Amino acid sequence: MKKLPIYETFYTWQGEGCHMGKPAFFIRLFGCPVHCPWCDSAGTWHPDFVPDSIDKRSIDSLVEQAKFHNPELVVITGGEPCIHDLTGLTNALHEAGFPIHLETAGCFEIRGSFDWITVSPKVWKKPIHSCLVLANEFKVIVDTPDAVSDWEQELGTYFSGKPIWLHPEWSRREDGQTLEMINQAVKNRKFAYRAGYQLHKLYGVDEAATAKERQVGIKKRFGSKLPSYS
Repeated sequence: MKKLPIYETFYTWQGEGCHMGKPAFFIRLFGCPVHCPWCDSAGTWHPDFVPDSIDKRSIDSLVEQAKFHNPELVVITGGEPCIHDLTGLTNALHEAGFPIHLETAGCFEIRGSFDWITVSPKVWKKPIHSCLVLANEFKVIVDTPDAVSDWEQELGTYFSGKPIWLHPEWSRREDGQTLEMINQAVKNRKFAYRAGYQLHKLYGVDEAATAKERQVGIKKRFGSKLPSYS
């Protein structure tokens, strides 16, 4: 039975995009070749965070964990989840009745069936056409003064008719110039820009959820129904 390398799983709510605020079960996979310098999930790939061993879990165990939490949706993220073949996982989650969302940089072919795809393009490894046309929404990280105009030039033909969330890179979340650039882009309406934010960070819900999974232990929560992670 196929197993996937799992960095963490946790039950929280979606803090970004069109589905913000909805209860969601997150599956975060190991591995990413993009290596953004401000990555907020660097533990999935950075050499400073190489674990002694990688938790590889069966698809059945991931589905059972999702069933236990009974979220409104399941989010598959990373790292860069599309370096993995997600067909088996998405088929099993769909059979269990869950809508499945994908968060990707869009630089690898998508293998699997998804109900919602968020593409967050990165300059360090450019997104590919097949991912861009499948995107339901875009999330642009505003990390330089030219970020918005640069992505307009590069991806403007794909932006048309889709919501494009403009997120201040987290270290710039209080930078007046960055926030004003987002304000103006939204008001100018060149594309369907939306002012974005990582709302979950204000609530601290992801950290709380992962800490609970790790410190309290999933076994205590599942009792005799604990799914096998081996």
